[in-house]
Amino acid sequence: MNSPGITIAVLAGDDIGPEVVDATVAVLDQAASARGIPITWERLPVGLAAVEDHGSTLPDRTIERLREIPGWILGPVSHYDYPLGDQRYRNPSGYLRKNFELYANLRPSRGWAGVPAVHPDLDVVIVRENTEGFYADRNMLDGNGELRPDEDTVISVRLVTRRASVRVARQAFELARSRDKKKTVTAVHKANVLRRGDGLFLACCREVAADYPDVNFDDYLVDAFAMRLILRPDAHDVVVTTNMFGDILSDEAAGLVGGLGLAPGLNTGDDHAMAQAVHGSAPDISGRGIANPTAEILSGAMLLDWLGRTRGPEVLSAAARDIERAVGVALAEGSKLTPDLGGKAGTTQLTEAIISAL
Repeated sequence: MNSPGITIAVLAGDDIGPEVVDATVAVLDQAASARGIPITWERLPVGLAAVEDHGSTLPDRTIERLREIPGWILGPVSHYDYPLGDQRYRNPSGYLRKNFELYANLRPSRGWAGVPAVHPDLDVVIVRENTEGFYADRNMLDGNGELRPDEDTVISVRLVTRRASVRVARQAFELARSRDKKKTVTAVHKANVLRRGDGLFLACCREVAADYPDVNFDDYLVDAFAMRLILRPDAHDVVVTTNMFGDILSDEAAGLVGGLGLAPGLNTGDDHAMAQAVHGSAPDISGRGIANPTAEILSGAMLLDWLGRTRGPEVLSAAARDIERAVGVALAEGSKLTPDLGGKAGTTQLTEAIISAL
């Protein structure tokens, strides 16, 4: 007997966004259907394609509809190309993270059989604070967190709060408790130099650690950890850090296991979650049909798991595991790899291989 259906919002994004998002929808639809769960896909305008018809890269009607739908898929956006100071060009990623309080960005990195990697045994999740830090679109109520007192000077303001630090730390400890790994949380910071901001972040992590006696806790300075991630990748499990450090370290971790084409991400809050691959919009390969959809597909699987655990039906989590296994089969078989992984296949061929493995 089929379970009640669910609705997932689809935000295609820019450049290769529509290509990898369409692949993700196809895979998730197949996996959920096999588990007896119909998905209604609601496509909403976003990105450069939305400006001409709707007057904004993130129209108000898209925002209002997203409030009613717990789970979304967002393709990469080319927000670096959006004109500064033009209110029509909101950064969809930053706006949604901040205004929907998607405060934890979960970025797992693991090796895959069949994919050449520097450290194929790496299996780590970086939990990145997602709503403040040095990101200029997330650290002020009004205006921008980068100040320009004269033509040759820029002052960038960073925001660190106890509330944000505690809730992202708690997310990291809950994740470590649920993983069948080392059950260890590592806080990464620069409290020796940024003594107040990172000092507060580290103090909050230590406070939360006291509530989880079954989870080990340690901490490292960000520069030392960046080196340690290369030299001792097997030594860590869940890493929690501030916004910019998490962005940088997750790219480093992705590079150790085969590249950004394999790097998924999930932005989570208390009420909503947004699947979003770590990589950018890759305008240089847009429209060529060779974009690697794996990262976005795995991001979608993370979304299904979140929905299964927090909203139900629980069988969605089983569908997420089905997708992860199918990706593993397709990558290990090796004949349908995209160029970034050393193969000659296109987006469609790799997607079909994953669906076949399901």
